[in-house]
Amino acid sequence: MLSFPWLPRTRAARSRLPRWNTYPARASVLGVARTLTSATRVLDVMRLLRPEDGIDKYCTVNPGSAFAEGLAEYLGRTGVRVLDWREATRGRFDLAVSCSVHPSMRRLDAPLMVLPHGAGYNRLVTESTGDTVSPAGLSRRELTHRGRVIPSVIGLSHREQLTRLARSCPEAVPYAEVVGDWSFQRILHSLPHRDEYKARLGAGGGRRLVVLHSTWSEHSLLGQHPDLPLDLVSQLPADEFAVAAVLHPNVWARHSPLGVYERVAKAMDAGLRMIPPEEGWRAAVVAGDWVIGDHGSTTFYSAAANRVTLLAATGLDELDPDSPTAAFARQAPRLDPHGDLYAQLLSAEQRYDPEALRPLIDSQLGEVAQSDVLTRDHMYRLLDVPSPTAPPDPDPVPPPLPRQGRPPTTYDVTGSAHGDGVVEVQRRPVIPGHHREARGFYAAAVEQSHPSRLGSAEVVARTATDSATDTPAADWLLTAPDDFPDQDVLVAAIDEACALVRLREGPVLEAYTRRPWGAARPSLDPLLLGSALHLWLVAGGTPGRLVEGLLIRTGRRHMQVGFSAAP
Repeated sequence: MLSFPWLPRTRAARSRLPRWNTYPARASVLGVARTLTSATRVLDVMRLLRPEDGIDKYCTVNPGSAFAEGLAEYLGRTGVRVLDWREATRGRFDLAVSCSVHPSMRRLDAPLMVLPHGAGYNRLVTESTGDTVSPAGLSRRELTHRGRVIPSVIGLSHREQLTRLARSCPEAVPYAEVVGDWSFQRILHSLPHRDEYKARLGAGGGRRLVVLHSTWSEHSLLGQHPDLPLDLVSQLPADEFAVAAVLHPNVWARHSPLGVYERVAKAMDAGLRMIPPEEGWRAAVVAGDWVIGDHGSTTFYSAAANRVTLLAATGLDELDPDSPTAAFARQAPRLDPHGDLYAQLLSAEQRYDPEALRPLIDSQLGEVAQSDVLTRDHMYRLLDVPSPTAPPDPDPVPPPLPRQGRPPTTYDVTGSAHGDGVVEVQRRPVIPGHHREARGFYAAAVEQSHPSRLGSAEVVARTATDSATDTPAADWLLTAPDDFPDQDVLVAAIDEACALVRLREGPVLEAYTRRPWGAARPSLDPLLLGSALHLWLVAGGTPGRLVEGLLIRTGRRHMQVGFSAAP
């Protein structure tokens, strides 16, 4: 951490050092974090303080959380000035802001504003609250010391929380203020960027996005069903769906990034996209078409954004039974993790009514449209700096930067071909150690690492383009029949939109995508092309009719492919 022995203890002392400042300093604010979740939320809140108002920003880590691993390093990477806890308690600030609360924060020489770090106050954490009935953030043990209320402002996302605060710590009620939920307001600001976010998560061009959300603890989705990410990517047709996963930052802190990635490595190699714990979860909420989640805040926010929401775990054992989140966990539609996931998603899409959960959502997220103004004005009041008269500008969240594995190299293919030149294809990744029985036939890439799959595949493709290999596609197809004498279809990519095809009986053909009017030329996946050709041949198609072209459909997506013989 950085050291600031020169940090002035008073505003008057700061004013005596004007020659040190390029920008005038009028006040100072300290962001206080205990976990990565609270750190990202407090940095988000501090964005409401305008740079032109001369407010110096610092951050510190309030020690003691079991989920603080790597927190100081993360804060340092954001560029904010980081003080260690000893320096923070020796300095004087005009305001301290925290999105978690702990009695040790009484040692700060600053008025303290505390806010929730999720959708309200819901979870029962006896290690923090000291009892089994008070939700974390609203307990007497956290909010008081020797009978004195520690925060100057306790931010609530809805008036409903006043009732529960009055029950758990009545002396804190006079300090409570309803400020809405600035993080959810940023989600709403981001809705115009939905298509951009979807494309970043692999759901462009007609593919739809399933987002898996898991909070932390044994009661979470992953705690109950650790194989669900792998089941999703293996059961959903890869050309119709993209799948992304959002895990609570406490999962990453407790098990380490390496530990998390090791546990989901197979699913990532089958197409799963992992959202980093620091940022991206809100963009995933905006982008998602379906959400499979639990009692965590990100699932609740997704339902609030009208996404088709299914619960695979409820976490009722660790929720305040009187909280809106507990009511949400009891009433939201369920997903059977052991059932047909594909069929359940399609059924939910037809039957889901977002308005059915609206009363519960509205009882937890209040004053959403004014959250930025309410939160900002309370901070400026405590800073003793005039609050801006104009509301803050909309502040959409950054595009997601997911982490991906290697692309799948073997697919289990089903589908059908029709006499009008239309072929419908569904491809599901074959995952070593997880795949049990073929639904249809196999299509495999020569670059894959399991030669046994190549021998049992009906379609074999070289997916590397000519620019990425020393052997041109035409040369590879000359010798490929010797290596793969039993395969019906051999394909070799030329570039992103063109490939050579060799059928067991027939000439070598060049295949290329046809550009729709007013649109970009679609890319041509060699394994998808080979799969469609095999289905077409099985249905009685002949090589001579390929010059008429094929229309390949994968769910809502379709692609026209033309063919030409060598001169």
